Amino acid sequence: MKTFTLPDLGEGLADAEVISWHVLTGDRVVADQPLVVVETEKAVVEVPAPWSGTVVKLHANPGDIIKIGAPLADIDSEGDSRDSGAVVGTLPKEVKNAARAETASEARQSGTKVTAAPAVRKLACELGVDLASISGSGPGGAITRKDVEAAIGGSVDGYKPLRGFRRAMARNMAQAHAQVATTNVTDEANIAHWRENEDATIRLVRALVAACSAEPALNAWYDGTREARLLHKTIDIGIAMNTEDGLFVPVLRDAGSRTLDDLRAGLDTIKKDVATRIVPPEELRGQTITLSNFGMIGGRHATLVVLPPQVAILGAGRMTDEPRIADGEIRPCRILPLSLTFDHRAVIGAEATRFLMHIIKDLEG
Repeated sequence: MKTFTLPDLGEGLADAEVISWHVLTGDRVVADQPLVVVETEKAVVEVPAPWSGTVVKLHANPGDIIKIGAPLADIDSEGDSRDSGAVVGTLPKEVKNAARAETASEARQSGTKVTAAPAVRKLACELGVDLASISGSGPGGAITRKDVEAAIGGSVDGYKPLRGFRRAMARNMAQAHAQVATTNVTDEANIAHWRENEDATIRLVRALVAACSAEPALNAWYDGTREARLLHKTIDIGIAMNTEDGLFVPVLRDAGSRTLDDLRAGLDTIKKDVATRIVPPEELRGQTITLSNFGMIGGRHATLVVLPPQVAILGAGRMTDEPRIADGEIRPCRILPLSLTFDHRAVIGAEATRFLMHIIKDLEG
């Protein structure tokens, strides 16, 4: 028998949250078969079985946060053969959950002792929760802390721990606040000439490309420890996307060498990946500069957060129709507020201001 531990998922990640198991104790698996789904600070990742064999024990329940290198499952292995035969453990998730609930129900009806860790039993006793009335979500129908808390409608003291992407966002914001010398410059673009159905996000991407080409100091990374910066030749734009689970920032790669149609197709693809929460880790790293089109929700200007090692983020506020003077006359104009937040350790004010002027020139052109 071998013990499979949580593998190194890259990017210096220290832990991951178990979301769901594709197998139950006693299932037979083959090498490379999806074994468990975990959520890291970067993405939802499906971890495959490392070898063929029979699952003897699952060491973690859904909702558990485990360290890299901690035990995941004990598997009675069959060597390193790449067996491609029928696999019991590939039942649909809904079927497995139903089987798990049915097993727990049968155990209660037959008087079999309910499976729960001592800490879970203690919590249930303190809260007056009858474990026999709960369908466990853990391996083999085991009752978890989350099951007990769900039975009373929430966490014990009202606090709910941040998990997955929200936890990652909280950590990233704290890191940025501690490290970055944040400075802001704002202005606006008159986009009265835009077509009615103009693709605002792609126009902003195009403007960012033009500005990065003219002022490369903002398409850069800064290493505060070494007090050194890296100017990037390739423009990889992070696109901030809001979801119920937190903020995602997938990357439009090499934006400077792609057509507008190709950029739109790429943006649609990463939006779909974010919506399904199965985001390849490589889509969430390596941004050289970031765009936040927060005006789609509301707000005019903002002091945004620069995530190191990046040195700048552009924010686009809510478009409004406002009067402006043009050719000596007052005319209605479509106005797009812009906010550029930058790390003043690596970027001087003149560079940032010129960068924003290039953005406006491209948007108004």
